[in-house]
Amino acid sequence: MTNFTHDTFISPFTWRYGSQEMRTIFSERHKRELLRRVWIALAKAEAKAGLVTDEQVEELEEHAYDIDIERASQIEAEIHHDLMAEIRTYAEQCPKAAPIIHLGATSMDILDNMDAIRLKEALVIICLKTEDLLSAFLEKIEAYADVPCMAFTHLQPAEVTTVGYRLSQSAQDLLDDLAGLKNVLASIKGKGMKGAVGTGASYKELVEGSTINSMELEKLVMDELGLECFDAATQIYTRKQDLSVIAALSSLCCTMYKFAADFRIMQSPPIGEWSEPFAKKQVGSSAMPFKRNPINCEKVDSLTRFVSSLYMTAWQNGATTFLERTLDDSANRRIMLPEAFLATEEALVTLTRVVKGMDIHEAGIKRLMDSYGLFSATEKLLMELGRRGADRQEMHERIREASLAAWAEVQEGRPNPLKAVLTADVEIRKYLDADGIEALLDASGYVGDAPQRSRLVAARIRQALGLL
Repeated sequence: MTNFTHDTFISPFTWRYGSQEMRTIFSERHKRELLRRVWIALAKAEAKAGLVTDEQVEELEEHAYDIDIERASQIEAEIHHDLMAEIRTYAEQCPKAAPIIHLGATSMDILDNMDAIRLKEALVIICLKTEDLLSAFLEKIEAYADVPCMAFTHLQPAEVTTVGYRLSQSAQDLLDDLAGLKNVLASIKGKGMKGAVGTGASYKELVEGSTINSMELEKLVMDELGLECFDAATQIYTRKQDLSVIAALSSLCCTMYKFAADFRIMQSPPIGEWSEPFAKKQVGSSAMPFKRNPINCEKVDSLTRFVSSLYMTAWQNGATTFLERTLDDSANRRIMLPEAFLATEEALVTLTRVVKGMDIHEAGIKRLMDSYGLFSATEKLLMELGRRGADRQEMHERIREASLAAWAEVQEGRPNPLKAVLTADVEIRKYLDADGIEALLDASGYVGDAPQRSRLVAARIRQALGLL
């Protein structure tokens, strides 16, 4: 058995990214424990057909957790078949049960049912941690539902929104992602016990003349494992199932990527409304001591981009395991499935920490509102002038010219003069006094239904988390 140390290449997922809980699910030990769980379930079902004794089943159960990877590796080095090496290792530990281990089965009867169990275990963790992230969003949405700030279209200041409403966009997508993950979790199926090409021929032959048929045998095994199985399979379960899993993770990662990328824009000093939590002794740059880089959001974007790249691998696996089976998928699944879950989990945990600890800077919000909020409020002024009988086209042109001149002043770093210019405009003053014009140019209230819509999303989150 190779001794993995930091003196050789090991994956960052082995020690840097992901939780120990998720690593355990995809560990060799847990994999082999699950393989033995499938063999035991098969033996129990075959005992009902009179093919296996209770004593043999008891011996298998007694050694279910006596995993000996070193011995299995020695055998694999000789026979070049990893599953047969595990069978022989188990058989050495269970001399009475040795003749019936894997009876009637093909390798993928065992491996694919094992993988289905692992997928379910890993999806449960991802669902729980998505709920943690939604909980963090909920707190911030409710706290900032009414706080006005500038919205941006084309990365240019546009109209006014609220901080809570901006957060609600991502939270709404997360709710959809959570629903998608739960749907995939509920849909996970094992291959069942269907033999070399999926027909169940070996099992039908095996149980001939017994009290159960081959399909009843399969149901007994799957009930013992707590899994449903596909009605039809080849040597493997359809790799479209893996594609569905990766698609759900990729969708979640898409949501996280966008929010983290937007966060990075919001932390940029020219905007400066948000910032990541920054530890007292944290170093931002080896060269520039003043730097506070958004390293957590950058990590989220890096990891989620990686997960998105796995979709095509899963797609190819679904499309190119030709006829009843080829090994085009085998090696890459050993990498793709664990790393997709570990990367997604790390992104979730990191982003949850960011949202919980994010700083929302009122001074930055006010600075942008003072500079650009006036421009969006001119629409409100234009609507009121129209209601009072002014020529809409004429008023639009006067406000447009004044706004362009004011914009040029702001771009030069000077205070926004627009309010003073419009308040003094003689044509506008025919319909509104100065106080009325000034009140209409207060952009802080020009947020439409944003606060109410933020609370609608918050209520949906509460319902999804069982908090109502």
